[in-house]
Amino acid sequence: MSEGFQIIRGGRLLDIAARTAEFADILVEGNTISAIGAAGLAAPDGAVEIDASDRMLMPGLVNGHTHGNSSLAKGMGDRWTLELLLNAHPWTGAGFTQEDKYLAAMLTACELVLGGCTACLDMFAEGPAPSREGLEAAGQAYMDVGMRAVVAPMMSTRGLWQAIPGLYDVLPEDMRALADSLQAGPGSTSIEICRDALHHWPHDPARVKLALGPTIPHHCDEAFWHACRDLAREYGALIQTHLAESKVQAVASQKLYGKSLAAFLDDQGVLGPNLVAAHAIWLTRDDMRLLADRGVSVSHNPMSNLRLGSGVAATVAMREAGINVAIGTDTCTCADSLNMFEATRLACTLSRVQGPDYEQWLESAQALEMATEAGARALGWEGEIGRLAPGYKADIVMLDLGTITYLPLNAPVNQIVFAENSGGVREVMIDGRMVVEGGRILTVDMDKLRADVEAAVARQEPARAAARERVESLAVHVGPFCAGFAAQDYAVNRFVG
Repeated sequence: MSEGFQIIRGGRLLDIAARTAEFADILVEGNTISAIGAAGLAAPDGAVEIDASDRMLMPGLVNGHTHGNSSLAKGMGDRWTLELLLNAHPWTGAGFTQEDKYLAAMLTACELVLGGCTACLDMFAEGPAPSREGLEAAGQAYMDVGMRAVVAPMMSTRGLWQAIPGLYDVLPEDMRALADSLQAGPGSTSIEICRDALHHWPHDPARVKLALGPTIPHHCDEAFWHACRDLAREYGALIQTHLAESKVQAVASQKLYGKSLAAFLDDQGVLGPNLVAAHAIWLTRDDMRLLADRGVSVSHNPMSNLRLGSGVAATVAMREAGINVAIGTDTCTCADSLNMFEATRLACTLSRVQGPDYEQWLESAQALEMATEAGARALGWEGEIGRLAPGYKADIVMLDLGTITYLPLNAPVNQIVFAENSGGVREVMIDGRMVVEGGRILTVDMDKLRADVEAAVARQEPARAAARERVESLAVHVGPFCAGFAAQDYAVNRFVG
């Protein structure tokens, strides 16, 4: 009997570039696709057979940006701008224990996997600073669920209230004291914690690896950016930041630095192939050329951008400039659903409301490539995941061709991008291991997870209630100030988005 072989038979293999889904068998050896061939492909004696009849086989989706810590705060907040969401962080994350960090990441991973996402970049937030224990707990959750992840601790040296020029000054004195109490810890402390975590990372980096997450350029001082840059180089780690996500950020950069945030980061020596810029809405054409020249990847998060009113990213222009553009869901407090099929559909269709020239719209195949191969490239797994081909890892999503979405099956790529809502996901294999089967996750007791989540939220409620009162007292100042700040006319023609 041959050890470690599986043969997936009878399915239709999606070819994104060719826009076809022809019948094919896939031979998996260990965690890797070893061969793809016509029906009846030879397999070693004793290979485990997986019946994929009535299934379409596609690469696992790759989520370029989320925040796993926020999954316990689903549904909180409505008419929030980005700045009001940031103002609310002490509320949405109140009462967290070490166990809650693991639980939140596990809940995030389960939602992603059940939706056909096999890898993500999780900008995991702890307060007031990251901890080695918290990062390892988040990583362990992804390992236990069975998906791939890059965990990047979200860090800053300035709070929202100090980072936006003029905001702190308009706060009443008692509100300034409150804002001061919510400041992040010293950057040097965060760097040493990250160094320790990188040095002692206990998880298999082929599955779950550690990165750095300086949150927003002007929320971090220059010394901290230099330290992040140097630490990332020392350990070969990725960096993710939120770049030019809102007009407030774009205007703030002009006031603080006299240049765009992309240009500011370039001055710090941060722009490079190991940087993933989340959002990138308020960019100039020069910014796009700069990011492309430096090899920066962008994670486009269309649902979050709409939910927060941040704008519509110019993805077609970015791609034409040569930027690798991936797709992300962002998180449960600003996109609600961690549904990569929804994010991919929005990425494609939003490109079509930015101008009447249909030849400048994203094609469905381009959007699906952004959600797979481009995501793999951004996360540092290019050539390993994001495609179904010999030599690639066996990260395979199986869609049910019996669902109404594919009746009839006329154009598989179009139907996935424009109609799939993750309801067709039946099986998910990651690293050669079946994680979802028949629409049910195999690695997690979902009844226990539900009970644990409900207990954690009930326990957090007193801390949340107190924190909510504090942040809402700040919100009455933050909201109007930032709305006026973003309305300044001088910046309008400097940016595209």
